[in-house]
Amino acid sequence: MPATLYTEINDTLFTQLSKIKLLVCDVDGVFSDGRIYLGNAGEELKAFHTRDGYGVKALVNHNVNVAVITGRRSAIVENRMKALNVAHIIQGEENKAEALSALMENLELNADDVAAVGDDMPDTGMFKHVAVKIAVADAHPSVAKQANWITTLPGGFGAVREISDTILQAKGVANEIFGASV
Repeated sequence: MPATLYTEINDTLFTQLSKIKLLVCDVDGVFSDGRIYLGNAGEELKAFHTRDGYGVKALVNHNVNVAVITGRRSAIVENRMKALNVAHIIQGEENKAEALSALMENLELNADDVAAVGDDMPDTGMFKHVAVKIAVADAHPSVAKQANWITTLPGGFGAVREISDTILQAKGVANEIFGASV
């Protein structure tokens, strides 16, 4: 079993990760800790981890596309993902399986090319379209049971970075990561 920077994973998963061309993520509970802060004036705030941002930029710099599919709409998400050079930002989509299927068709990708990460039940529809099904460490138990990889880190606290680092390690380019944190 290959040892990654975070834990050991099985040979099959490590091989699958080396083939990934697209990482698809939920937002709330994956990029954030799942909490939404609402102010008295109705403003909405979310916290994003800079390590996750660094990992996303590293993937993009190594020709791995990143997409987000989220059921909510938020200017915060739009701005954050654009700052990370995320090419595919799909918001307000309750049927994530359909959205992912359409994206994969548009990009001419098959299941072996794609990994999806989620934390709650709406995310599991994406799992039927991908080879690598990822749950963050603090995912709902039903999501974790369907995943073939559970991160060691929880959503909003470096789980996306763990995934990014492991994909890049599987591709043999983990030592080529550079750039500023965002």
